[in-house]
Amino acid sequence: MKKSLLSLFLLSSVLFLGGGRRTAAQDDSRILVNVVLVQLNVAVTDRKGNYISGLKPEDFAITEDKIPERISTFEEGNEPARRLVLSGPDGKRVSQVIAPDSSGSDGKSGSLPGLTGANVFILFDTSNYMYRGFVFAQDAIADFIRSLEGVSRLAFYSYSRDLSRAVPLTTDRPTVLRGVRGTVAGDDAALYNCLLMTVKDAAQLTGRKAIVVFSNGPDNASLVPPEDVAELAQSTGTIIYMISTRDAQAEPVSSAVFERMSKATGGKAYFAKSWKDETDAFASIRDDLAHLYSLSYYPQPNPNRGWRTISVKLVGERLQKYRVRTRDGYRVLKQAQIASVAAPAAATSGESSPTPKQ
Repeated sequence: MKKSLLSLFLLSSVLFLGGGRRTAAQDDSRILVNVVLVQLNVAVTDRKGNYISGLKPEDFAITEDKIPERISTFEEGNEPARRLVLSGPDGKRVSQVIAPDSSGSDGKSGSLPGLTGANVFILFDTSNYMYRGFVFAQDAIADFIRSLEGVSRLAFYSYSRDLSRAVPLTTDRPTVLRGVRGTVAGDDAALYNCLLMTVKDAAQLTGRKAIVVFSNGPDNASLVPPEDVAELAQSTGTIIYMISTRDAQAEPVSSAVFERMSKATGGKAYFAKSWKDETDAFASIRDDLAHLYSLSYYPQPNPNRGWRTISVKLVGERLQKYRVRTRDGYRVLKQAQIASVAAPAAATSGESSPTPKQ
C-alpha cells in the first residue's frame, strides 16, 4: 500500500511555465511542457549559524546528477528576483530585475510567476496532545504571523485526525489571525496524513513555499509514512520547518523523524520546552525565510527519469568556510498524476473543506 501511495503522491520538483511552452496537443488530464525550471532555496551560514548575505550568482555552483547547471534566476532574501542573461560579444552574463509580468528567463517567452516573496503554510496541531498548551501555542503562532515580512501569502491549517483548511492562502493577515483564534481541540493526531495534504497544496504553487508545523506529540493515526511526505516535499521544492513542544529525549522516535524530514527539505527542526522556546523557534524560522537565496535553473539534458541528486557548493577558497543548506534532489514523474494526488490522501485523512483553488 505504501508503494502505491508513494507512486501517486510524488510530483516533479519543477515550476510549470505557461504561454507558448505547452504543446498544442494536450487534454484535461495531462500537462505537457517543453521546458522545466527547478528552483532551490539555499541558506548559507558560518560555523556559528550566522547568515551570510551579499553573495552573488557566480559564488554558487549547482550540479544535477553531477551535470553542471547554469543559474537562470537569482534572489536574495526579500530582494527582487534577478534574471541572468547574456550580454555583449564576450558572452558575459549580467543580471536584470524581474518584473512581476516579465518574460521568461534567458530571453525565452512565457512568464516566471511567484519568484519574489514566499508562500507560507502554518499547520497547527489541535489534537488531544495539545490540550495543556493550547492557548500559549495560539499566542506564539499569532506573534509569528504578525512578524513575518517578505511573505506574499499565508495559509493557516490545523489538524487532529482530520485536516482543516481554516484559512486558504491569503494576503489578509487579520483573517489568518482570526483563523488561529478560532481553532478548537480535537482527538487523535494524523500528522503525516495532514502534512502530505498540505504539501500537495503547496505543490501547486511556483516560487518559494514553506510549511511551518507546530506539533505537540507523535503521530498515532496516520496511514502515510513520513518518508513519503519528505520525498514529496523534496520533489516539489517545499521547505518544512518542524516545531515540537516535546523534549527530543522524551520522544526519540518522533524527534528523529522530524529531524530527517526537515533536513531533507532544507528546513530545520526545533524542540521547544517552554513558551519562550516556542517564540524563539518561530523567530528563527522568520529569520531563515528572510535570508534564503533562491536560485533556479533549466536542467541540462539528463536521461534519468527517477531521483535526481542536486549539489550546491560555494565557489572560491574564501567561501569554503561557510555552510550550505538546501534540499538534495527531486524525483521526476509523469505530470498526469497531478489531478489525482488529492484522492488517496483524502481517503486516509478526512478534509473539512475542499481543496482551495490557487
